[in-house]
Formats: sequence, structure tokens, C-alpha cells
Amino acid sequence: MSQRETPDRMGLVYGVCHHTLAVLNGIFFRGETAGLGRLPGAGPLIIASNHASFLDPQFVGCPVPRPLVFFARKSLWKGGLASWWLDTVGAIPVDRDGSDVAAVKAVLRALQAGRALVLFPEGTRSPDGGLQAPKPGVGLIACRARVPVVPARIFNSHRALGRAGGLRPGTPVSVVYGRPLAPADYDDPAAGKDRYQRASEKIMAAIAGLALPEPEVV
Repeated sequence: MSQRETPDRMGLVYGVCHHTLAVLNGIFFRGETAGLGRLPGAGPLIIASNHASFLDPQFVGCPVPRPLVFFARKSLWKGGLASWWLDTVGAIPVDRDGSDVAAVKAVLRALQAGRALVLFPEGTRSPDGGLQAPKPGVGLIACRARVPVVPARIFNSHRALGRAGGLRPGTPVSVVYGRPLAPADYDDPAAGKDRYQRASEKIMAAIAGLALPEPEVV
């Protein structure tokens, strides 16, 4: 967050954007939301989700009633309104190659301050909605911060706006949130140099294990 922006302004701008996107999602991409009650209401938290669309941040973030922190590419800070908005809502700039030490430090500071963070372990968008192998970045952050990690799975976002096609309003997109993983569930300090990759794989396995709830029989 820019030093010129106050927490009150951040809360106001984030809240307006959050409400607006939630309404638009409900109109154009109405799907199911399950497991939301599993998320802690306060304290540091990582929400780790699969990734298949540019719209995934809003799909996974809009149902959550607390402010969330997201990564954004440094190239998006081009001055003007866009840069002001990114700073005001607390987005963290990161290099595309993912080897941004300053971004990792900013994330750890946000978690130490009790914020909730959204990460996409796969790093890049899936071309067809299928799950991809995770990169070690989410494992590194989770192991160093030692905070709960909530796995989340987004269904159908690649059809709403995927890498192979344009925007398709009317596509139902659903999100399922899983049981929070404690550090002991994903972190094995004895894993040595593979520690962060293995942590990412455990988190990704938890995402893969999520399924849409069965429809209720009336």
C-alpha cells in the first residue's frame, strides 16, 4: 500500500470494488459457493487456488467477507488511475518471473500484520481448466510465514474467460473452499532443498481434492 493512502481509504475503495464485482459476478457468472464458513474471520491467512482465468482473483475473492491481498504484475503500475487504484487496494507488485525478493518480503509483512492473501500455486493460467503442477513459491511463503492455508478450487472459469477464448457472460462459475491446512499439514522442515516444492505439492493436492457439493434432492 502506498504510504500516501490511509487504511480507511483502502477499506472504502476495496469495499466499493468488492461489492461491485460481487454484484457483477452474481449477474453474469452465477454459480455455487461452498465451504465459505471454513475460512477464519481474522488473523493471517493464505487462500491458495487453482488458476485458469484472468477473472480468478475476483471469483475467489468476492465471496470472502474480509479484505484480501493480491499479487499484480509490476508492469501494471504505469502511473495515473491504475497505479493509484493498485496502491490503494493494497496490491503487491511482482516480477513475472516470480523471483521477486521484495514481493516476498512484502507478502510476509502483510501476513505478519494479520492480513489474508490469495495465491495461485500453479503460477500461470491453465489452458483448459485442468490442474497444473505447482511452483515452489506458495510453499516458500507458507513455510516461512507458518500460517493457515485454505485450499480453494474454482470451477469453469476457463470457460468464462480462458486463454483460448473471449469473455462469455452467462457461464456459471463455482468456488469451493476447503478445510484450513495448519503448518504441520504442509510443511516438512526435514525435506531439505525440496521443502518448499513439497509444501506446494501438498497444498495443490488439497485443492485437487475439492469437489462441488452434490445438489440437494428435493
